[in-house]
Amino acid sequence: MSSGSRIERARERLGMSQRALAGRAGLSQATLSRIESGERTPKMNEIVLIAAALGCAVSEISERSAVRDRVVCFARAENGSDMSGLRGELVHLLELDAYLDEYGIS
Repeated sequence: MSSGSRIERARERLGMSQRALAGRAGLSQATLSRIESGERTPKMNEIVLIAAALGCAVSEISERSAVRDRVVCFARAENGSDMSGLRGELVHLLELDAYLDEYGIS
């Protein structure tokens, strides 16, 4: 499955229009449409913006993840939290950290 298909699936799961997602991510609707259709490969910075706008981890929409497969999480969930949600947030933060490190941003 392509990044565009993953973005479209996540957007539709949230009941969000392309225009709304594009606005939240700071992209044009035309650019987002081309990404979702597979006409254009998203740049990594666009994937980060789209993931943040969707409230999901970069690895959920990216075809690559240097972090996702290495994360092992041991924690106790309380107050109605579930482990998959906690793991997703952890992966998201670690991927963002790895992305910033890759570009020399501490």
